[in-house]
Amino acid sequence: MESPEVSAKTVEEAIQKALEQLGLSREEVEVTVLKKGKPSFLGLGGEQATVRVTPLPQATEESKTATLAKEILEALLRLMKLNAEVELKPSLSAGESLGTQPITLEIKGEDLGILIGRRGQTLASLQHLLRLIIARHQKARVPLNIDVEGYKQRRYQALRELALNLAQKVKSTGQSVTLEPMPADERRVIHLALSIHPEVATKSVGDGEVRKVVILLRKR
Repeated sequence: MESPEVSAKTVEEAIQKALEQLGLSREEVEVTVLKKGKPSFLGLGGEQATVRVTPLPQATEESKTATLAKEILEALLRLMKLNAEVELKPSLSAGESLGTQPITLEIKGEDLGILIGRRGQTLASLQHLLRLIIARHQKARVPLNIDVEGYKQRRYQALRELALNLAQKVKSTGQSVTLEPMPADERRVIHLALSIHPEVATKSVGDGEVRKVVILLRKR
């Protein structure tokens, strides 16, 4: 990947322009300040700042993998005869360190409900298929998420609210509550939402597609 030299009024503005050009974050590059620049006086004598931004080797490889995933997903959508676009997005997950952030792809278009399916099952299958293709190509497991028009963002928020409401119910009644079967990423949302709750705890039960989350009173 290239190491662009970019100029702007300030060093920070030049760095930001370069990051946008590369599609990388500040932690994924090395910055060399070529000219600090200086402000003009009454519109005269000013000089722009210039920086060289070099992607770190790991970031370059991750960027290539993300681009490959995007291209493969676009090809799958064409085979499905769907008029949609794919965008690389910041990860939906939180608390991940650099190098473990999943690649997040968002599909945008009209009438894409067919890609989501009942309770997101079709979307989960598409995500699983893309993960298998990328893993076969890279000879390694690559964390990857697919979203459709912000569906997962809305779903995750609804699950957080559900978890808090059910926690209150468990606290009031003393009876545990078992949720419907969920994929791993949705179960993780429930676990994280209640991880620091002082009164209730969570655990997963079951296997495979019928694995569920149980909310129960925390042992004293």
